[in-house]
Amino acid sequence: MRCEYGDGFKVDYSGSLRITKGDDVDLYVKESFIPANVKSGLEAAALHNSCGELRQAAQEATDTIQGAWKHE
Repeated sequence: MRCEYGDGFKVDYSGSLRITKGDDVDLYVKESFIPANVKSGLEAAALHNSCGELRQAAQEATDTIQGAWKHE
């Protein structure tokens, strides 16, 4: 599932997750590295074909990644 938003963000989820915004953001997370709770949100968004849910799930993924950096 791929969604583009008015603020320039693009989220593409097909098992793996890619988030882009112009030349400033390019994040790719392989499916095996996505935590189960985040993956379930991404799967639900794809099942519902909801770009709003997909963006929220993508935000959860980035929050999780950001949290992992803080704990090192």
